[in-house]
Amino acid sequence: MALFESNNPVLKEKTFQSVAADHSNGVMTINGTVAKMGFLLLMVMAAAIYSWGAEARLQNTMPFLLVGGIGGFILAVIIVIKKEWAPYLAPAYALAEGLFLGVLSAMYSGLYDGIVLQAVGLTFGTFIAMLILYRTRIIRATEKFRAVVLTATAGIAIFYLLAMVLHMFNINMPFLHDSSMIGVIFSLVVVVVAALNLILDFDMIETGAAQGAPKYFEWYASFGLLVTLIWLYLEILRLLSKLNRR
Repeated sequence: MALFESNNPVLKEKTFQSVAADHSNGVMTINGTVAKMGFLLLMVMAAAIYSWGAEARLQNTMPFLLVGGIGGFILAVIIVIKKEWAPYLAPAYALAEGLFLGVLSAMYSGLYDGIVLQAVGLTFGTFIAMLILYRTRIIRATEKFRAVVLTATAGIAIFYLLAMVLHMFNINMPFLHDSSMIGVIFSLVVVVVAALNLILDFDMIETGAAQGAPKYFEWYASFGLLVTLIWLYLEILRLLSKLNRR
């Protein structure tokens, strides 16, 4: 059952095992997952366009950041715990994240002309490249590959958590936000790790469909892939902002 291992916390071996017997509404398919992923992306873009416009019209866009950021996090936690609710909550998560990303992207755009278009292009370009590398088996989700990406992802998560705690005491990690060479290299490494997570997500979706996961897992898997894509976009945006400051 090692194929079910993934460092995306949304897509785990025990996740499929716990619901493998629930086929009352059909089984998961790759085409169904792709369709639902496309729908969620449209929801994200629609909400992002709306909040981007609101950022230009309103002086206070903090509600969008709070509702999008905190609301999206809460929805994500609920979806992970109650996977069968994914068909109902995944679209809400996409809308919440879209509100957050729209305002944040507008802020970056105000500082660096063209940076958002570059980040979006690089995000989808990376997605397509990773999909090609996965489908052609140039990169395989082997046990060693999973272990390396899992370790790197966990290390990044711990580092970010530590940075948040230190920031509460007015202590900032020197290369997390600055544009020094070390800061740029750090962001580049994080972007690479986020991109490699896509390989594991593709493998998880393919394996879930092959093993006959329940139909609602198409929504759940799409949600998991969306989590990775949003992370990748934010890290690319951070990297580009550092390069623009150099």
